[in-house]
Amino acid sequence: MAGALAGLRILDLADQTGALAGKLLADLGADVVLVEPPGGGRLRAIPPFWQGLPHPERSLFFWFYNTSKRGITLDITRRAGAALLRRLAGDADVLIETEPPGRLAALGCGPDALRATNPRLTVASITPFGQRGPYRDWRGSDTVAEAMGGMLFVNGHKDGPPLRALGLQAYHQAGVFAAVGVLAALFAREQTGRGQDVDVSLQAAVAAALEHVPGLWHQHGTAATRQGTLHWTRYFRVGRCLDGWVMHCTVGDWTSLVEWVKADGMAADLGDPAWEDVRHRATGAEHLFDVLDAWAARYTVEELVSGAQLRRIPYAAVRAPEALLRDPHLADRSFFVPIEHPELGLTVPYPGPPFHLTDAPWRIARRPPLLGEHNAEVYGRIGVADAELATLRQEGIV
Repeated sequence: MAGALAGLRILDLADQTGALAGKLLADLGADVVLVEPPGGGRLRAIPPFWQGLPHPERSLFFWFYNTSKRGITLDITRRAGAALLRRLAGDADVLIETEPPGRLAALGCGPDALRATNPRLTVASITPFGQRGPYRDWRGSDTVAEAMGGMLFVNGHKDGPPLRALGLQAYHQAGVFAAVGVLAALFAREQTGRGQDVDVSLQAAVAAALEHVPGLWHQHGTAATRQGTLHWTRYFRVGRCLDGWVMHCTVGDWTSLVEWVKADGMAADLGDPAWEDVRHRATGAEHLFDVLDAWAARYTVEELVSGAQLRRIPYAAVRAPEALLRDPHLADRSFFVPIEHPELGLTVPYPGPPFHLTDAPWRIARRPPLLGEHNAEVYGRIGVADAELATLRQEGIV
């Protein structure tokens, strides 16, 4: 069955700051063509590498962000390369890029120049602080965006320093917003016949994705603060078991939870009727979770989570990344997808769908592209003959 975005042609010039946007669209069926410099893009040099061997075709980082994409090489800084990019864009629906503001325009490949020959083209740009404003020319990173967007301010323990989030949360937020913006622009094109500019700021993407922080400020004038693993609702907190960690939960079947703790002789004052009020549980959360922590320390993670599920209490295991491959829930849902790498003689388990669409399923259509793997077919589509392509290769343009 064809993906939801089958028929869309997308040029992906993004580095790691925006690579997720192209992946999301590619795994939904769009024909996403990754455009890399002739020597390979930066993502290929980022560890970890398969079996620990540094190699541009073995980066797990590159593999994850480039599923379902085709790949070509092109030096857009050369005049002939910029001309080829304009030709490619003339046959595309979307171009995703992460260059500093104005750099593509200086190469003759800015949105206005590209839409001069293809008015239906949407250009999505992901930068640290957007295309306009006082910080437009400032450099950034995932950590800088997390800090400037407010994520670091609310991450960490109350009496400790700010903490950056695990992974590349700012880049991921920007990638999601870029993909959503692209789809919105394509919907608008159905009415107007014209493409649009999608301007995504890493800093703004973080600020817009902080769940409770904007709401508390705008609704109550309250500035959120760091409070460790205690959720902002004050109904969840991470606790330690005998062999790992769980997420405690004090909503759900409160009576079953209290009776379970009582049966172990560890309930302290939790049997007081006042705790039956969820608002009282929120107010006294620190004490409540301290009692539950002392109780949980007697159980293994499996014992506690299984017991909670039987009692309809929404507890969850907090697993280390390496344990996810053995997670029974993910295994039962076939979350990890086996992808063949025939040139390496490997079948590798990849993370599966972030969501399910019943009538137009998500799927990984192909393993990540080798460097320049699809040069002949992509350039052939725009009329570049094999002999011309060979000359361009010799000149280092592709």
